[in-house]
Amino acid sequence: MNDQNKGIVLLEENIIQLLNKLKDNHLQLRRLSDLNSEFEVQIRAMELELEALKKENQSLKIANNLLGSTEGKTVTKNKINRLIKEVDFCILQLSELDGHE
Repeated sequence: MNDQNKGIVLLEENIIQLLNKLKDNHLQLRRLSDLNSEFEVQIRAMELELEALKKENQSLKIANNLLGSTEGKTVTKNKINRLIKEVDFCILQLSELDGHE
């Protein structure tokens, strides 16, 4: 076999190796992409759970304050006052609607 044929055979072997590496990389990229998608779903679920837990925690703090805890009394009073103002505003709007009919 002459040097030119040896070079061609060597080139073919290198091309085959590169194609195999490309295939392996493509498969690994697909696996990682699938894994990334799974993680994104898990992250979203955890974010939703975290939000629910934050709301539950806030509700428990308010309930605790209403039961006599001194921590956060001001926060609880402010929240109750805001709710009362919202209810008053709704009542006012309803009474205005009744007056126009």
